[in-house]
Amino acid sequence: VQLVESGGGLVQPGGSLRLSCAASGFLFSRYQVSWYRRAPGKERELVASTTSAGGRPNYADSVQGRFTISRDNAKNTVYLEMNSLKPEDTAVYYCRAATLQYVYDYWGQGTQVTVSS
Repeated sequence: VQLVESGGGLVQPGGSLRLSCAASGFLFSRYQVSWYRRAPGKERELVASTTSAGGRPNYADSVQGRFTISRDNAKNTVYLEMNSLKPEDTAVYYCRAATLQYVYDYWGQGTQVTVSS
């Protein structure tokens, strides 16, 4: 079982990044998926989530209107499109795939996003 994030990096304030998380080793289409982040000195927080079919996306208030979560079950991949990035978006971003009630629960290793001029 693997979740591998990619797409992180250094971007200027106001810029955009697209994170990807490729899944393998399990039936990805049956899992709800989420993006979390952990900023230095802060608790991990839920950024966005979506159901197994890609519906009912939910977002943290801090990213609402700027970030978009999507998934391609044919490619076993979930994405996080991040626009209008702010320095406070700087964090390690993790993807998570879980079944209902988190009977099966998998995490990626994280990808660093740094927003700085």
